[in-house]
Amino acid sequence: EVQLVESGGGLVQPGGSLRLSCITSGFTFSNVGMKWGRQAPGKVFEWVASISSDSSTWYADSVKGRFTISRDNPKSTVYLQLTSLEIDDTAMYFCSIVNQAPQGQGTQVTVSS
Repeated sequence: EVQLVESGGGLVQPGGSLRLSCITSGFTFSNVGMKWGRQAPGKVFEWVASISSDSSTWYADSVKGRFTISRDNPKSTVYLQLTSLEIDDTAMYFCSIVNQAPQGQGTQVTVSS
């Protein structure tokens, strides 16, 4: 059974940082690409970053230069480092296998002063 468990969200002030983690199980992690997306209230779901099995990365323009995606294959974990956070980054963040819909519960990031 595929499982994706996100964590690391929280309340942070504008300009702050967080590191999100997504621990996975139930599939061969090193063979697949992973991605992070977010759902903000009243907004369309947005994919923000992806990382391929060979660690090539992609970022949405809205987060480029501020967010960094990485992976640890032995730990079957994908990370999303969030820096220079803005109020508009407030959302529930989800990880997913590339070409699949989010399956986890997500982790809430709230940016507020």
